[in-house]
Amino acid sequence: MPRPTPSLRRVVLVDGCRTPFQKVSTGFGDLMSYQLASAAIRGLLERTGLSAGDVERILIGGTVHNPRTNNVAREAALDAGLPASVPALTVTAAGASATAAVSIGADLVATGQVDAVIAGGSDCISDPPIGFRRSMRRKLLRARRLRGARQWMAFLSTLRPGDFLPEIPDITEFSTGETMGQYAEGLARRLGITRADQDAYAAESHRRAAEARSRGLLAPEIVPVETADGTRVGEDNGIRPGTDAAALGTLEPSFARGGSLTAGNSSFLTDGAAVVLLMAEERARALGLTPRARLLASTLTAHDPKTELLLGPAFAIPKVLDALGLSLGDVDVFEIHEAFAAQILAVLRLLASDDFAARQLGRGSAVGTIPPDRLNAWGGSLALGNPFAPNGARLLTTAAHRLWEEDADLAMVATCAGGALGQAMVLERAEIAP
Repeated sequence: MPRPTPSLRRVVLVDGCRTPFQKVSTGFGDLMSYQLASAAIRGLLERTGLSAGDVERILIGGTVHNPRTNNVAREAALDAGLPASVPALTVTAAGASATAAVSIGADLVATGQVDAVIAGGSDCISDPPIGFRRSMRRKLLRARRLRGARQWMAFLSTLRPGDFLPEIPDITEFSTGETMGQYAEGLARRLGITRADQDAYAAESHRRAAEARSRGLLAPEIVPVETADGTRVGEDNGIRPGTDAAALGTLEPSFARGGSLTAGNSSFLTDGAAVVLLMAEERARALGLTPRARLLASTLTAHDPKTELLLGPAFAIPKVLDALGLSLGDVDVFEIHEAFAAQILAVLRLLASDDFAARQLGRGSAVGTIPPDRLNAWGGSLALGNPFAPNGARLLTTAAHRLWEEDADLAMVATCAGGALGQAMVLERAEIAP
């Protein structure tokens, strides 16, 4: 006899926060990923007033792993003072790691397995796992069985200068051998996205971020972090007020001679962490917490890494809209990851394309056009930074805050990710009273 399907509970996003985002090897150059995640978790508990004992899961996305802390989530949870009995898991899905962690956490809450989850992501790209080449690793593994001076001398005689060359992680796609920048360069050429268009978009992202910071809109998202030397880091350091398209137009191409992608219209490597508190709505209300939003739906998509690497939002957004019976015009707030200006412009162009809808989405007409004033109104990753794993939690936090600031009803969050993944989520502003 089939078992009855349990009714799903409503999942709310009580609040979210993040550390300041710092350019690689600057403010957080001496920290590790688990420490950034720990700071974000502690900040979230402090601002929500939730007791650490009420948290039942910690799910942290991670992309750049220090081998000493192979389960970043567990180390972060212990460092943040959560009870040792709270399970903590690290989730890896490249730039979709945080949204994947949130999706898993939401499912746990919806199905009644837990009442409260902290989910998000953390990456300290300043602390990469630099190792030896495989030939040297094999030699070192064999060396564990050596005994006595004679065996060690014989082993040392087999080593060559090339064995000591480091193997430094890069952001090349394993399946294609192409970097995201190289792919985005080709994408811009295929779709006719000009250098001027990219520079104008990037300049606007910085203008919006600078304005949002000056208006105090970003501050409620951020929890300060104290570094090893006692320095207090309280603001993002990648926003460039006064940036204009003319200045960006003087920069040299970064990925191809004569190309259109530069350091100015590409997101920059960043250290940071971001987390959100997910709860069953009835539990949050019982504890006197006021949720910011409800999670209505989420979808994860996968595509061809050779031709669709950074186009995840163009696939995921229509899918999650269809699941809810919504159209693009029903959404008030859009937060979409900006890996490159070329990438976000490509996504916007494809969503508005009848041909793309027919060939790739199986739709009769285009998904539609996102109004520019609704998209990344407080700046995006081009200005704030790209720490990979935390991006989704940062987008969710900003979207939830914007719903209240703009007196809006629905928000769309979407991100692309390495490996040609895409994820989209829809939030609904929660009422003040049950």
